[in-house]
Amino acid sequence: MNAKFIIFALSLISFFAQASNEKAYQPTEADYSEGEKWVWKYKGVTPSNEIRAQGTDTKQIVSENGALSMLTAKGSTLLKVLTKPNNSKTSRYYWPLYVGKTWVFEEHWESEDGTKGSTIQNAKVVSFKDEKVEAGTYKAYTIEYTGKITNSRGYSADTQDIHLYAPTLKTFIKLTQRQKGYLYVEELIEYTN
Repeated sequence: MNAKFIIFALSLISFFAQASNEKAYQPTEADYSEGEKWVWKYKGVTPSNEIRAQGTDTKQIVSENGALSMLTAKGSTLLKVLTKPNNSKTSRYYWPLYVGKTWVFEEHWESEDGTKGSTIQNAKVVSFKDEKVEAGTYKAYTIEYTGKITNSRGYSADTQDIHLYAPTLKTFIKLTQRQKGYLYVEELIEYTN
């Protein structure tokens, strides 16, 4: 009886040690293939149930003049530009990702109307497990971001974002954002390779 328990305990320890050693690295240009396509649905709702955003977003890998590009609603960008190594310690994803990793995400931006703002959040990778979305079930890192968003018009709000990042798909499969009662959810509904 004791030998079986010891074998079981060692198996569990080995399983958790292996799971905690998994790391996801920034995707490279070679990780993508022509025709690969991701489609997300998104919806943003205010505390009074007013829908402020709703629709779909598509990204697809295409070949242009012999080079692979990512095509979005805003146009196309060469993959060699998108996959340029990002060594910033304040980026959305601070590579490599692994359970327990923490960092500060910091982004300064300007909207189309000229409003300037900042998003500063503490990030933590809390798990790596199977996650189910409309497009299927994928191993994904759950990354929690908590912090503040401010802008030049005096707006300030606490924020909480949760990203489910699937390394095999090279992107997030679900994004949930909360800000002053506003809830925005984006979920992968289709993936083709």
